[in-house]
Amino acid sequence: MKAVARDDILRYRFLSELRAAPDGKRAAFVVSEANAEENNYESRLWLYENGEVRQLTDLGQERGFAWLDDELLVFPACRSAKEKKRREAGESFTSYYLLDLHGGEARHFFALPFAAGAVRVLDKTHFAVSASVDKSRPELWNATEEEKEKARKEQKEEKDYEVFDEKPFWFNGAGVRNGQRNTLFLVSLEPLTITALTSPLEECGSLAVLGDELFYTVSSWNVKMPMFGCELRAVNWKTGEKRSVCQEDGLSVSSVEAVGEEIWLFGTTGERYGLNENNWVWRVDPKTGERALLRKEEYSLYNSVGSDCRFGGCRSMATYGGMLYHLTTREGNCHLYRMSRDGSDEPVLTYPGSVEGFAFLNDAILLIGLLDMRLQELYTLRTETGELKRVSSFNESVMEEVYVAEPEAIEIESAGLKIGGWILKPKDYDPSRHYPAILDVHGGPKTVYGPVFYHEMQLWAGMGYFVFFCNPKGSDGRDNAFMDIRGEYGVTDYQNLMDFTDAVLARYPQIDPNRVCETGGSYGGFMTNWIIGHTDRFCCAASQRSISNWISFCGTSDIGYDFASDQNAAELFSAPEKLWERSPLKYAGNVKTPTLFIHADEDYRCPLEQGLQMYSALAEREVPTRLCLFHGENHELSRSGKPQHRLRRLKEITDWFETYSKEK
Repeated sequence: MKAVARDDILRYRFLSELRAAPDGKRAAFVVSEANAEENNYESRLWLYENGEVRQLTDLGQERGFAWLDDELLVFPACRSAKEKKRREAGESFTSYYLLDLHGGEARHFFALPFAAGAVRVLDKTHFAVSASVDKSRPELWNATEEEKEKARKEQKEEKDYEVFDEKPFWFNGAGVRNGQRNTLFLVSLEPLTITALTSPLEECGSLAVLGDELFYTVSSWNVKMPMFGCELRAVNWKTGEKRSVCQEDGLSVSSVEAVGEEIWLFGTTGERYGLNENNWVWRVDPKTGERALLRKEEYSLYNSVGSDCRFGGCRSMATYGGMLYHLTTREGNCHLYRMSRDGSDEPVLTYPGSVEGFAFLNDAILLIGLLDMRLQELYTLRTETGELKRVSSFNESVMEEVYVAEPEAIEIESAGLKIGGWILKPKDYDPSRHYPAILDVHGGPKTVYGPVFYHEMQLWAGMGYFVFFCNPKGSDGRDNAFMDIRGEYGVTDYQNLMDFTDAVLARYPQIDPNRVCETGGSYGGFMTNWIIGHTDRFCCAASQRSISNWISFCGTSDIGYDFASDQNAAELFSAPEKLWERSPLKYAGNVKTPTLFIHADEDYRCPLEQGLQMYSALAEREVPTRLCLFHGENHELSRSGKPQHRLRRLKEITDWFETYSKEK
């Protein structure tokens, strides 16, 4: 049996965007895979019908689709030579194509004079679509071609400059966003009519359709984007009549859904547990705007199970049969639940692993799952019997005769808490031998590790390492109180990680305590920086996309001031000493551990200067260190970075571990 190889990730196929046809007889989804030669990803549309899957498209650029009816798919694409020429010339537009399931080439449907994404189908001639619009030129999309050409020329002249006059001025994965707003448009065909539903300073959030009305949330700002407060509006997409439904000044609304004859808001006041507080559920009368609390939820209503084997995503909630079905993270798993209109919530599927997405067929629920330590596959769930059946084999060939380490669950007591985690044994494990090991710390901190396939962990287990990981205080999957570590970064969570390490070493004396490595990204990168400043028990460390200095983080991260102040329970201008107290950079003078730093120059979540500060502090003291900077990548490098960059990242980390964990 062979081990997982570093470049196996080039052969994995990733499933996303699962959506059923209106009649429930079939479902379409996206399958993505790496193109190593072009150093990018290709995505194609597939269909599930009558227990079988078949490929629908093959250009490698099809995603963001919607069902126009039971047999027609609509999706954005750039297919003709004329469109490609316009794109190369810098024109901003989006063409939509129709694909008939009965066969034939996709045909042009309509085009919009701005860059947009997937459409929300209201009926066959009415659509909702959002696009980024510059507040200084909100009507440019509707200008003459001469005016657009003039704007393109001015843009070229300004290409060497960026002007900031608001915050956030950039956003991870989107680049500089200063002055940009997510504008909602109503599109009508026959003839083509485009109507902007939001003004230049307004940002559109979540959408829901109820009858002939489209409901949408709107927030507005001029200098600083608000963390709380929004307005719920509605537009009759047949008549164009708009109205305000309600104003929610103290609520941070993450999404809205139409359930029965009501609109449900999912949001939080943040009064109890800050920005990471789990959403409560509010019902809104769509006519009067009267709001009432439906459910005080203590668990997350989405999937936060970590994995590096995804590309794209799925909706986390949808209405069916008058009930709201939703994903929820519990301990280290993502389950499927359903919420009734009285606010009661019950499990639909609680299988170990991660439910990635779901769609409703007439005879079953179709799921994308990371289950049974497999890569993503399709499954059917018969709700009347609970039967779960795998119905695809997209990744079966790549996993044939490959050693996959099964996670061994372990629970410990630490700082008065029960902490759950897992251990992966090395390939060809021999109890009479001694082994190196790796502690891997997740990001977030409000995410979880769980019993799912993780490429980097399986790579290291296949190379002969024990790999262990846990969910310390601050993680998701439990109630709000467990998640809350405001003002305590590096306190209880650090103790949990050290106690967990002790427990793993006690359970497996085969692990050489002098050959234990440590790594983590984002919050895990913060914790790596914190760990090396507080102990030298690890033979080496790899700090990825990290935080080292909360004070500079405030002014440079896309979530800077609000997140830093909230998570440290300290305002920059009134209590900077508290931010410094929780900054790993303060303790860099204690570091003896050889440490590798991985960072990307377009990471606007944990900006490059964070890694540079910690690296420079170690280099100044001649602690063995190295920094690998990835150009053109952002905070998602390890999950959706360019394929060759992901391979280089793994090589850097693995080579560092191999260098410092050699048996002495």
